[in-house]
Amino acid sequence: MYQHGVKQTLKAGSAVFGASAIFLLISPGLFLDLLDLESNDQMVWSMRMIAITLIALTGNMLSVSRFGSETSVVFSARVMVVSAAALGTLTLLIPAEFGWFTIAYAAVGFLFSVAYLSALLRK
Repeated sequence: MYQHGVKQTLKAGSAVFGASAIFLLISPGLFLDLLDLESNDQMVWSMRMIAITLIALTGNMLSVSRFGSETSVVFSARVMVVSAAALGTLTLLIPAEFGWFTIAYAAVGFLFSVAYLSALLRK
């Protein structure tokens, strides 16, 4: 069943988003520093708000990968192809100097986009 690869990618993606969410909740200032962005009260608040959204996305991705119908699994993977590529692109458009973390974070987005696409194309 080809959707097994899609489900595995959704599970891996949920783990990465979950880890990012925890990182953003615990240490948003460090995350901002790694991206070479200004760390102030507004940005820290924004990072924590994003963390809560990532927690919701993590739960949804895990739920779909474990309990979703074939239609919902495929739909979620199609959404994630675009979303992961957009995350990589947006990271590269950061209004700051590129550092190793920025490049690595963008690469993770692009790699997940390719992984979802590859899993969808495998039949």
